[in-house]
Amino acid sequence: MQDLPHQYRVSANAKAADNVVLSSAGVPDLASAAPAEFGGPGDQWSPESLLVAAVADCFVLSFRAIARASRFDWEALTCAVDGKLDRVDRETRFTGFEVSATLTIPLGGDEDKAQRLLEKAEQACLITNSLKAGTHLKTNVRISEG
Repeated sequence: MQDLPHQYRVSANAKAADNVVLSSAGVPDLASAAPAEFGGPGDQWSPESLLVAAVADCFVLSFRAIARASRFDWEALTCAVDGKLDRVDRETRFTGFEVSATLTIPLGGDEDKAQRLLEKAEQACLITNSLKAGTHLKTNVRISEG
């Protein structure tokens, strides 16, 4: 990892009726639009879905880094996140994220260590650490069938 602080720049460009185009150096552009819940088409990534995706992606990448540093063998990790958007004190915001993680480890793997590393990944995720809303982690560690 490079020394901190890091800086990330994204630009958003749109015309009155088109999708928003998100751009950042070195990566493909991404189309975005309001979700169906806010009158959008519902067929594009939205700020809401991108935020929830960032929580899921950060959890997986945090786990990968922690597992590597711990020399922990694993086969697959699936992470699904449900983000709840609500109005609190006249402010619309995400009020919570339910993170459901299923980790597959090799036969003979240490299930207790797997659980501890999943919990560490939740604590280390810089995205959720940057948000007002809390997160709740549900885990499932599976032994590979071979």
